[in-house]
Amino acid sequence: MNILALIPARMGSSRFPGKPMAKILGKPMIGHVYERVARSPLLALTAVATCDREIFDYVESIGGAAVMTKDTYERASDRCAEALLKLEKANNTRYDIVVMVQGDEPMTHPDMIAEAVQPMLDDSTIRVVNLLGKIVNLTEFEDRNCIKVVCDLNSNAMYFSREPIPTPSKTDHIPMGKQVCIIPFRRDYLLEYTRLAPTPLEIAECVDMMRILEHGMKVRMTPTKHNSQAVDTPDDLKRVELLMQDMNV
Repeated sequence: MNILALIPARMGSSRFPGKPMAKILGKPMIGHVYERVARSPLLALTAVATCDREIFDYVESIGGAAVMTKDTYERASDRCAEALLKLEKANNTRYDIVVMVQGDEPMTHPDMIAEAVQPMLDDSTIRVVNLLGKIVNLTEFEDRNCIKVVCDLNSNAMYFSREPIPTPSKTDHIPMGKQVCIIPFRRDYLLEYTRLAPTPLEIAECVDMMRILEHGMKVRMTPTKHNSQAVDTPDDLKRVELLMQDMNV
C-alpha cells in the first residue's frame, strides 16, 4: 500500500486563532504533529495541507513537505482532497490510502497511524476509519470541543456529537468514547466525499464524518491504546504541554 499522511492546518481557527504556530515546549504545535506522524514506518510521505504561508514556510524550514490549498474550505477532509491531487501530480504517483491527522493533535504517537490503518489492511470493504479514544471524566464528556461518538455492535459509528452522548444518566456500564482525529480514507473514497453534498447534521455538529453517516454510509471505529488530547483552546495548550513533558516520542 502506498500510504500518504496529510495534516490539515490553518491559522484562522475561531476558537484559537494562530493555533498551529502556538508553541509547546518551545516548538510550534504543527511541528510536533508533523514530526510524530512522519515517524510512522507505514507512510510513504507526510505533508501539511494549509492555506497559510506562515505554516507552509515553517514546515519547509524543518525539512517537511507542505502543500498550499484554497482558503475557502469549511472541512479538513475537503482541504486534504485538494492536497492529495496536487501531491500525486507533483510526485507522479498514486496513493492508495490517505491518513488525515488534524494539526491540533500534538500528542499523536506514530503507532496510532498503524492502529487506524490496520482495519483497512484487514478488510478491503472498509473505506474510512476513525480512531476511538476513551473519555475518562465528566469534564471531558461535557466539553463541546470533545467530539463524542456512539457505535453499533459492529464497531461502526452511529452518531458523532459535541453534546454528551449517550445519555449521561445511563453511562455507568457503557464506555464513553471520543473521536481521535486520525482518519484514514481510501484514496477514491476521499474524493467521493468531496462530491457529497454537505448535510444538516454535519453543519450542526461541525463534524466531517456526519456527512458520511447522513448519506447512509459507514465509518469504522477502532480503539487506540494511546492517550491523546486535542488542542482547541489556550487552556488545552497549557494542559497538553504538561502532559508532553513526560512523553519520549
